[in-house]
Amino acid sequence: APAPAKPLTVLSSDSLRSEKWSFPRVTAKRPAEARRTGSRDVSDARLAALFEQYRDPAEDAILADGVERLCADLELRPDEFRVLVLAWRLDAQAMCRFSRAEFVGGCRALRVDSVRALQARLPQLAAEVAADAALFKDLYHFTFRFGLDSDLGQRILPAPMAISLWRLVFSQREPPLLEPWLRYLEKHAQIRGIPADTWSMFLSLVEAVSPDLADYDDNEAWPSLFDDFVEYQTDQANQNVSECDRD
Repeated sequence: APAPAKPLTVLSSDSLRSEKWSFPRVTAKRPAEARRTGSRDVSDARLAALFEQYRDPAEDAILADGVERLCADLELRPDEFRVLVLAWRLDAQAMCRFSRAEFVGGCRALRVDSVRALQARLPQLAAEVAADAALFKDLYHFTFRFGLDSDLGQRILPAPMAISLWRLVFSQREPPLLEPWLRYLEKHAQIRGIPADTWSMFLSLVEAVSPDLADYDDNEAWPSLFDDFVEYQTDQANQNVSECDRD
């Protein structure tokens, strides 16, 4: 059985109502960071001081308390999408923890060395992810790994954690299938964990299948959990039709 989920503490929704969920034509590319942010010089001394401002006294890393203080200074909640994007761009290996190498190296790549510069950069990063399907896919796959508790050796996301992370990663562009899928998981407590292939294939599902699931083909190589979900949704829809007919 998967280990218990830890609280989601680190990481304004627009729901799409189109027939199929997809990204707009890609307009954002991934040029060098220096070209994105101009030729601004980054100071190693300022970067080191920024890290020290939030570093844990007992470890050479920014831990939960420091992350919370950083988020407060950035005027963000720890569970906001932009914090997830920041963790992704720092290539953080675990929630509630930024190592010195992750934080300093990531900020240097982003060409920021102050809270103000980072605060200004985060909306740009979020916009780039929203515009570029390849960047979103990279963030999406990162999110699964980010949610695993490496100390416990997790390889499967506990279902409550997976549900929270799905809501977070899709918070800027919510596919129509998301809430039915999450309600299904919440209703079926026997589904205790989400493996990597199910997480990965859900992105393919929302991109390939219409919200009414009419074009879902159970002969394709979908995870069996998706077959169960589609069967459940179909049964619910048929039951609703029958009740309307009786009325």
